[in-house]
Amino acid sequence: MGRTGRRALQGARTRARDPRRQLAALGPVEQLRAGRLGRRVAQLLVGLALYGASIGFMVRGVLGNMPWDVLHQGIARHVPLSLGTIIVAMSVIVLLLWLPLRQPPGLGTVANALLVGVAADATLWLVPPGEGWLERTALMAGGVLLNGVASAMYIGAQLGPGPRDGLMTGLARRTGWSLRLVRTGIEVTVIALGWLLGGVVGLGTVLYAVAIGPLTQALLPWFTVDLSPRTRGRARRDELSGGAGRR
Repeated sequence: MGRTGRRALQGARTRARDPRRQLAALGPVEQLRAGRLGRRVAQLLVGLALYGASIGFMVRGVLGNMPWDVLHQGIARHVPLSLGTIIVAMSVIVLLLWLPLRQPPGLGTVANALLVGVAADATLWLVPPGEGWLERTALMAGGVLLNGVASAMYIGAQLGPGPRDGLMTGLARRTGWSLRLVRTGIEVTVIALGWLLGGVVGLGTVLYAVAIGPLTQALLPWFTVDLSPRTRGRARRDELSGGAGRR
């Protein structure tokens, strides 16, 4: 590894250890008051657009979808609605399941529910199905990689979890089960249901399951917006004084 590579690796390790780069435990109102809102909303919207695009890439690769999209695609085969419309509808249904869990949604939660499906449909309209193994593999791998970047961006904006992520964390909190157990149970269930309905399960599904966690964890320090107490306090003083606040 050259000097430039070593410096980049050291920089990534430093960012990962930096307490300012850690996710803050904030409620929905605190998320909006935490400062740097313009930067965070912009990052959130870009991240959600890329998330929808990653779904479209994997669908066009025809080598297996993400777990929830196996179910979405399976449902879409039986109703006269686009995949993106199904994604939005399922997001709303999942949000309704938050009610008994007393899980409060944030701005990012609502934006996720409404925008990811739109971006997925736009990508499916723009990107034709892959032809040949090389093109299909590139679409699949690009979809997984892009999803890792998108996940780190919208999580790092710290404006609330997506509907499906919130369902997992809410169930884990209410049942006392581990997050890994809850997530595995939900994803196995949606994959099985989606496959029975005709959704595509394959290499891409396995690759996503194996790679997305480490990939998102590695990228998250780069995209986590600094919401340290010092930064939040400065933003609050700017708000009280009528200043614009640092972005």
